[in-house]
Amino acid sequence: MRLTHFGHSCVLVELNGSTILFDPGNFSHGFEGITGLDAILVTHQHPDHVDQQRLPALVEANPGAALYSDPQTAAQLGGAWTGVHAGDEFDIGDVHVTGTGGRHAVIHPDIPVIDNTAFLLGDAGNPARLMHPGDSLFVPEQKVDVLALPAAAPWLKISEAIDYLRAVAPRVAVPIHQAIIANEATGIFYGRYSDMAPEGTEFRTMPSESSVEVA
Repeated sequence: MRLTHFGHSCVLVELNGSTILFDPGNFSHGFEGITGLDAILVTHQHPDHVDQQRLPALVEANPGAALYSDPQTAAQLGGAWTGVHAGDEFDIGDVHVTGTGGRHAVIHPDIPVIDNTAFLLGDAGNPARLMHPGDSLFVPEQKVDVLALPAAAPWLKISEAIDYLRAVAPRVAVPIHQAIIANEATGIFYGRYSDMAPEGTEFRTMPSESSVEVA
């Protein structure tokens, strides 16, 4: 599996011959020129996860890409977008996708909670080769191999992220959702996640717009 991080929550996943882009939002850069995508997956409607200004050009440049999102975002985008509920399953080439979770983390009790579909990518050997939780701390039943870990957010304390990392206990964790903190501050968060990850979990950062292989 090859992962390319375009900042914040935007991750390109190349797995089993399929190329899948997650959450092309307005804090992310470098995804604009991508072609040949098999699918675009959006976890929820917030603009840092789906930039509706740049999205049409991305979709136009990838006419063969299947388009999936949480149900509320699919209703907003219309057209060829398909809403994915928790428990829905479908295939993108030889990649099996499972929708899970369903709700965004609570930002504040006075703010309505919106849909948030966490996605599992897998295959016959492992249904959870990778998990992108969007803005949630949902712990799936499946054993996750690679977790895209929310590193910092208005709805998240570092202690909650550590507990989530320990609850999922992936083989590898890579940080996402860090655009809301200064680059100089990432070491505070990454150091805690690396030092306090559960035994057997490797915490690995992804350089922006650079690809890493996860065997």
